[in-house]
Amino acid sequence: MSDHVVHVLNGPNLNLLGTREPGVYGTTTLADIEALCRNAAATHGLDVVFRQTNHEGELVEQIHAARGALGIVLNAGAYTHTSVALRDAIGAAGVPTVEVHLSNVFAREAFRHHSYLSPVARGVICGFGPQSYVLGIAALAATRPDAA
Repeated sequence: MSDHVVHVLNGPNLNLLGTREPGVYGTTTLADIEALCRNAAATHGLDVVFRQTNHEGELVEQIHAARGALGIVLNAGAYTHTSVALRDAIGAAGVPTVEVHLSNVFAREAFRHHSYLSPVARGVICGFGPQSYVLGIAALAATRPDAA
């Protein structure tokens, strides 16, 4: 069991962070977010597996690979609003999952207000930019059996 490992998984178009719609997503790159996640995890004595893919099936595989981990911090991007396959993968993997979003999805287009993932996630964090990831890691760290 890898109860000291958090998988940080990123979906489609997040590889373009820093240049993609900076008015919505900011100028922080995915590499910057990875460094932020690694630093945040280290403060809790955790290790990070950090991945990004534009392919739904690959993201399903990454969720499956997280079985036995402390948890998953998942920014599924647009798949949040469309993917029953990701919902089912989270349910099947049995790994506590925190759904995160850089932007406040509830302040955006109506179609972004629905998530297929939220019902099977332990919690949802949105609207705090890159800090959404840090908050997700902290939430999972607080669930460790040895957490104070």
